[in-house]
Amino acid sequence: MDANVSWQNGLQFTAVADSGHEIILDGDPSVGGDDLGARPLELMLMSLAGCTAMDVISILKKKRQEVTAFEVKVHAERAESHPKVFTAVTVEYVVTGHNIDPKAVERAIELSEKSYCPAQAMLVQAVPITHTYQIMAA
Repeated sequence: MDANVSWQNGLQFTAVADSGHEIILDGDPSVGGDDLGARPLELMLMSLAGCTAMDVISILKKKRQEVTAFEVKVHAERAESHPKVFTAVTVEYVVTGHNIDPKAVERAIELSEKSYCPAQAMLVQAVPITHTYQIMAA
């Protein structure tokens, strides 16, 4: 697996990986950017959210859960001094549907956390990750 970033201007870069899809990266104006793209650490959180979301929704579908909406929210706390690494991460799953079984949700989250999500497996080596979930009736 490979990724490449190409400088465009200021702090703006175009990132592309093996899939060929491009993402624009940029910095906040306070550090010299033009705010035209995502920040690199934001992409780490999006990667974690996307990785575990794909796992959990796939598992819930296999468990025949009637999911009508699904969202994963990731919140990270950061150190105050440079390099301002993540110090704690919380992953919140919001599952909306009909007759959703909490045990199915818990098991899907556990399988993603312990077996399937490589983004989570890597990040947990550096920062504690906690998980919460909500089930909402459709």
